[in-house]
Formats: sequence, structure tokens, C-alpha cells
Amino acid sequence: MDSRPVTFLDTLERGPRPPPWRCPWRALVLRVRRARLIALLALLVPLAGCGTVDTVDYYWQGAVGQFAILARARPIDEVIETTPDPALKVRLARVQEIRTFASRELALPDNASYTRYADLERPFVVWNVFAAPALSLEARRWCFPIAGCVSYRGYFDEQDARAEAARLAAQGDDVWVAGIPAYSTLGYFDDPVLSTFVRWPEVEVARMVFHELAHQVVYVKGDSQFNESFAATVEDVGVRRWLAAQGDPRLSGQYERAERLRRVFREILHDARRELTAIYASGASEATKRARKAAVFAGMREAYARAKAGEPGLAGYERWFAGIDGAGPNNASIVSVGLYTADVPAFKALLARAGGDLPRFYGVVEELAARPKAERDAALAAAVDSVPPTAADAAPATAAPGAPASGVAARGAAAAGAQISP
Repeated sequence: MDSRPVTFLDTLERGPRPPPWRCPWRALVLRVRRARLIALLALLVPLAGCGTVDTVDYYWQGAVGQFAILARARPIDEVIETTPDPALKVRLARVQEIRTFASRELALPDNASYTRYADLERPFVVWNVFAAPALSLEARRWCFPIAGCVSYRGYFDEQDARAEAARLAAQGDDVWVAGIPAYSTLGYFDDPVLSTFVRWPEVEVARMVFHELAHQVVYVKGDSQFNESFAATVEDVGVRRWLAAQGDPRLSGQYERAERLRRVFREILHDARRELTAIYASGASEATKRARKAAVFAGMREAYARAKAGEPGLAGYERWFAGIDGAGPNNASIVSVGLYTADVPAFKALLARAGGDLPRFYGVVEELAARPKAERDAALAAAVDSVPPTAADAAPATAAPGAPASGVAARGAAAAGAQISP
């Protein structure tokens, strides 16, 4: 949502007006949080120098959007006690169990994140804009003070995101706008459980919580693929261990079906990516490359249609294959998926080398994150070559009870960043 990544000042919206304060204490807390946002804007706007008014507006919509979410958040216990929705009561109680498991068994940060609930009254919390050149699978990047360079640009308002996508498309880029259900502020704020994902299947909710908390463990400025692949690895391993602890055939079946659908989707994308990479690297003329590109995407849509005919559950990917306004997938939509998965085999190999011990694994990744990017990439490539990625699946079904979460606090340098998950 990989996304995680868009900075929180990057993902702003002209959001809904916050509701009236419920009590003086709540008002004080939100004033403090608002002060943090304003202080960060005070830092960022001067750093923008002679930047355009558009850049300042972009930061401002992010600050307003983030504050609107915080203003809506209420303690989960309070929501359970007062909501007239019995299904929401049950689900939030389950989220509390998932949250406890995350810290106790996965050594993820034990803080106030995901202990509150916010009803946003919209399907997504932000919309991410991805862009790539017409003949390349290299994502466009945007650079911001504090958070560094990221591979997409996020908006709290869908129309703002679509306007940015249209501007980039007019310059010749392939573009994709993805609705994002959750993101992490890396521990700078107490991220709440959101209405945008709380009613998803339980396994997917657990995935979301584990993924976003993993972003509070490690964040590398300017390396979206590293950040998202690490969080995706923790998410996957965490869900497997959570399922083992639940011992519920219904949940296990839910997980297996979702994994089967993901595998089919990734196989279709893998074949297309391989063909496109070869085409773009070839010495063919631009016209020939464009024609071959069109043929690859047509073939990918046909492969999806055949797969969907045999597995109706794949209809969940319909929006992705439809693209923007029915134009179909393109380089940017393929890039948006690659950010979240490309380095997962390497991280699983590192986890296997750590014997499935998550705190030890986090320490290895933190050390790796401190290295220059070239060294990080080389180390990840070497990890894949040295340990079969499937070995990570042999990790213990659960982490040691009460495993310490020390050393997994969000890095101060990344405090103003936010990751988006898929």
C-alpha cells in the first residue's frame, strides 16, 4: 500500500470537517497532534524553497487529511460499547486479539497503533498515483524533505489523484490510480483501524495489521521496494503463525483460497513483465516496441479472462485489469505490484537463515537498512542465491511467547514518512 511510499504530508486531502470534540481530554490530544502536523509543515514548506504553489497545496492537503483521520478515531473499547452494529462489535474484538498477537508473538511494536477505530465513510483512505515511461518498467519517483524519494504520489481525494494522473498521462507516461485501504505513519502517530478494511475477511485484516506494523520496524528513505517487500514478508509469515495459533479450518481455508488467487494473478504478471522487459531492452524501433507492448498487454488480459472463467474469485482483480477508464493495465499498474513483492524471496531467505526467529530477523534487516542501496541490493540478491526461499516456511508455527519487541521502534529519521500497503 505499499505501499505502504507516500509521506503523510504527501497524502493529504481536503478531508471532512472533524466532528465536535467529545471531551476536553480528547480535544487536548488532538490539539497536540495538530501541533505536530503544523510543526512539520513549518519545516517542509521552507525546505521547498521556491517550489510551486502546487507543492505547498499538496503538503497542506496531506496535513488536513491526516488530521481528519485522527479526529475521527475513537478507542476500540468505546466503539464496541456504543456501536449499535453487532457485526462491528465482533470484528473489533477480533482486531484487538490480532493486535495483541502481533506484539506478543511477532515482536511487532507494542504501542497505541490499531487500538482505536475511525469510520472514514469512504472506500479508501488514500489514492496513490503511479507513473512509468511508456517504454519502461522503471517507476517515476518523487522526492520530499524528510521522507526522501518515493515511487508514487498519494492523495486523500480521488479526484485530486485522477487530476495528477491525467497531467502525467498528458506528458506521455503510463499511469495508474490505486485505492489504498491503509497506510502507516511509522509510529509518528497512533494509526487507527479504519472502516476501509475492518470488514474484510479476517485473514486479510490480520495481514493488514501485521503489514502496517512492520513498517514501524524498518523504513529506508528512498527505497520503496525494500520497505514494501520487508513488510509483505512479515505480513505473510505473521498470518501463517496466526493461523497456526487459531487452529480454525474456516480461516485456513480462507487463507488458502486467497493465496491461490494471488498466485494466479502473480503468474500472469510475471509472464508479462518478463516479455515487456525484453521488449524495452531490445534494439527495436519505438514503433515496433509499442506494437509489441500492446500485444503483450492484450495477451495478459486474455490470460486473465481464461483464468477467471475457471475461478470466479479472480473477479476481485477486475478493476486492476480494467485500468483507468477501461484502458486496461499498463507499465504503471505493473510497477505498482512489483513494489510490494520483488524482494520478498530475499527477505524470506534472510528469515530462514535467522532460524525463523523474528527479533533476530528484524535485527538483520535493520543492519541491512543502514547500508548504501547498492550494498543492500547485493545482499538481498546473495540471500536468494544462498537459501531456498521456501525454507522460510519451515519457521516455527508461533514465535516464543512474550518475545521482546525491543529494537523495533520506528526510526526517528523516518518519523514523517508513511507507507502504503496493497
